[in-house]
Amino acid sequence: MKHPIAALALSCIASTAFAHGNVSCPAVPKEEKKPQMELQRKLEAEGWKVRQVKNFNGCYEVYGFDAQGRKAEVFFNPKTFERVYAEGEQPAAPATK
Repeated sequence: MKHPIAALALSCIASTAFAHGNVSCPAVPKEEKKPQMELQRKLEAEGWKVRQVKNFNGCYEVYGFDAQGRKAEVFFNPKTFERVYAEGEQPAAPATK
């Protein structure tokens, strides 16, 4: 019984630590970056609950909960607002109904 709990705990720790893996966005001139608040409004319109938006390695890093209510620490390109994945991270499969 202790092994599955330990595995679950380790996977949670690993996924949190993995969010800061090798992630970076292309260099974008300051005048071409969209405001962080614009990204926050866009995500909230899509059903996200955004707690914080920060700069990290040239990307916007968003902390909060996605539209499905899952805890999220996600990176976006500050010029296009496209999602940026850390090295080795895979895009999530679309939700099925």
